[in-house]
Amino acid sequence: MKNLTHNKIIKEIIENVRDDMQDEEIIHLVLEKPISSNKQEKETYGQKIADKIAHFGGSWHFIIIFTVLLISWMVFNHFIKDSIDPYPFILLNLILSCIAAIQAPIIMMSQNRQEQKDRQRNENDYKVNLKTEIIIQDLHNKLDLILEELEKINQE
Repeated sequence: MKNLTHNKIIKEIIENVRDDMQDEEIIHLVLEKPISSNKQEKETYGQKIADKIAHFGGSWHFIIIFTVLLISWMVFNHFIKDSIDPYPFILLNLILSCIAAIQAPIIMMSQNRQEQKDRQRNENDYKVNLKTEIIIQDLHNKLDLILEELEKINQE
């Protein structure tokens, strides 16, 4: 039954169980798991921090602040006589590498969590759409029955 399109699945379910089940039971059969909410999940402290770092790291505020700090570091160390990090800025490169090494996995953790949220949201949307389609199909069948009855009445 996995290889069937969801339209075929809906039609097959409606045709096969029409006599035995009512429409609500059909909907619950198709939607085995209830539609879930992301608010049910409790976020850990680490997840909250990862989300905040990823949010700040992907903002214009971060880019502007980071650019100002880099330029300040380079200007300060270039024009000061006994600077801690002269021209090739080896210490600055080390600091930037460490920041990138720490920031990248944190952002990836946040992206993975967002992907899980998106996957759950898509699954919920699919379930709602499927339920709506089943209800519309049922209404369409009822309307067809009504039209058939009207046609019979008009022929008499």
